[in-house]
Amino acid sequence: MSPRVHSIHVAPGRRLPTKSVTSVEAEAGVGLVGDRYHGSRHRHVTVQALDDLAVAAEVLGRPVEPGLTRRNITLDHGPLPTRPGERMTIGGVELEVVRIAAPCRLLDDDLGPGAMQALRSPRGGTVFRLLGSGTIRVGDEAVTPDA
Repeated sequence: MSPRVHSIHVAPGRRLPTKSVTSVEAEAGVGLVGDRYHGSRHRHVTVQALDDLAVAAEVLGRPVEPGLTRRNITLDHGPLPTRPGERMTIGGVELEVVRIAAPCRLLDDDLGPGAMQALRSPRGGTVFRLLGSGTIRVGDEAVTPDA
């Protein structure tokens, strides 16, 4: 069964808390409207999976809430594409892998000591560029070409 969008988070600026939303507008080549990376060259959207967060929580010894990881889209399960150039479509919006997401130092501040290490690859998610535009909603299906 294909993964589905569990949650969506955007942050209007660096170091500002993320805000949970039920939908977000994706603009091809630009990013997610309302997010700090809107207008960046390649880092348009970050995606993570709940099963990876569960493993990180075991390593960390406490729950890892999706909004505190600073990733935009959380899927109900993985695996996620991770190789540059691989593609995925979420709610009809096409995305292309740029790279594996590196955990941010803010994680230790927001989630507690050890969070950055617990969310190291492959649990930290994937950075994508947007190839298509449209609305991404909680509950939308995430499809990879191989699925």
